[in-house]
Amino acid sequence: MTNDCGNIQAEILERLAGRVPAGVHVSADTQIVGGLGLDSVAILDFIMEIEDRFDISIPLDRIAEVQTIGELSRAIEVLSRGAR
Repeated sequence: MTNDCGNIQAEILERLAGRVPAGVHVSADTQIVGGLGLDSVAILDFIMEIEDRFDISIPLDRIAEVQTIGELSRAIEVLSRGAR
């Protein structure tokens, strides 16, 4: 994992801390659907927040491919590089 991806992942984890139910441990390997304890609306709201924060738009087909927090971090890193 590159430093940029590590920083992105750290920010994602920080933003998730206040959203996930108590007792849910979130790491790079956490499954976004099912592992966070969030419903689909909360997940989409979180994705929109992340898009705003990193000034990117994650295509729907790309979102469908992303399974874990680590994969989301890498996708954001790639999309951010393309936007520069």
